[in-house]
Amino acid sequence: MNLVTKEIRLQPANNKRLISLCGPLDDNLKQLEYQLSITINRYNNFFRLIGPSISVKIATDVLVSLYSETESERGTINDINPEQIYLTIKKIQILKNKLKYTKEISNTSVRIETKNGIIQPRTENQAQYIANIFNHDVTFGIGPAGTGKTYLAIAAAVDLLERQKNKHIILTRPAIEAGEKLGFLPGDLHQKSDPYVRPLYDALFNIIGYERVEKLIQKKIIEVAPLAYMRGRTLNDSVIILDESQNTTITQMKMFLTRIGFRSTVIVTGDITQIDLPSNQSSGLEHAIKVLPIIKDISFNFFNKEDSVRHSIVTRIIDAYEAWDNNKDTLDVMNHNKYENNCKCNYKEINSDDYDHCNNED
Repeated sequence: MNLVTKEIRLQPANNKRLISLCGPLDDNLKQLEYQLSITINRYNNFFRLIGPSISVKIATDVLVSLYSETESERGTINDINPEQIYLTIKKIQILKNKLKYTKEISNTSVRIETKNGIIQPRTENQAQYIANIFNHDVTFGIGPAGTGKTYLAIAAAVDLLERQKNKHIILTRPAIEAGEKLGFLPGDLHQKSDPYVRPLYDALFNIIGYERVEKLIQKKIIEVAPLAYMRGRTLNDSVIILDESQNTTITQMKMFLTRIGFRSTVIVTGDITQIDLPSNQSSGLEHAIKVLPIIKDISFNFFNKEDSVRHSIVTRIIDAYEAWDNNKDTLDVMNHNKYENNCKCNYKEINSDDYDHCNNED
């Protein structure tokens, strides 16, 4: 692999801004080195970057971009944390690779505006997802954990509400436990359903704030309910989000999709690798992927591990599970043989020691 060296000087030189950029004990620079497999040497505002050409270019853009973000606002230096390093790398990688896509979408043009600020996609798939939500009656977001499926769907719903394109937001989930039975839950309907829809509340609180969410719920503008209570309703002028749709049955999915009324937008999110249904029931999401692509006004968006915007270890965890699923039989044999060999070695060592010990006693 050919390595290149690039030297940059960040201007204007400011010790406080440089400390914010580099982090405590240069933790942010270490994160950048780790993520991009490069070496960074620094003296004051002078940086020398050594590594593969594309990685050095991305690191340069990251440093320049984040240094600009440390600029003082009302006398306060903005701190940079490792999470920002990771997310900025992801964003710049997408910008560098735009030409690989047949249909380009500018991350700066596809964005969601709320009263609490602007939410921008971090990856090309996320940008396409948002664009499809705004241009299709029904949009499916399918992919692994941490790819922004639910968060961006709720952000888009808030944007449509604030622009008065829709009058209501309805959030729903199937009431299925993830591999364990919770048994009887005390309280009224709201209290019983709360554990199942808590992730939806969390996203709403993050986007528009706790107090505003509570007011909108009281006014029936935002409604959060289990999927079972959708039957028999026709939902007009609404943004309707079905989360964790991999845990719907075929009947439930059909029931939900036929609730759509006039001037409504539907968003369905799910991860077909995390189905919690009993083994004798088929997933409504898997079935919909096979049946519905022929309909023009329905969009399917598939995310992958590269779209994950959680901790970087999430991507590696997804990789490990995918490798296991793809090579399960081979890995089973390898691990079994390794286990047997370890057991034999330990058995021989123990017996040999015990034998010597017995001889010494005699």
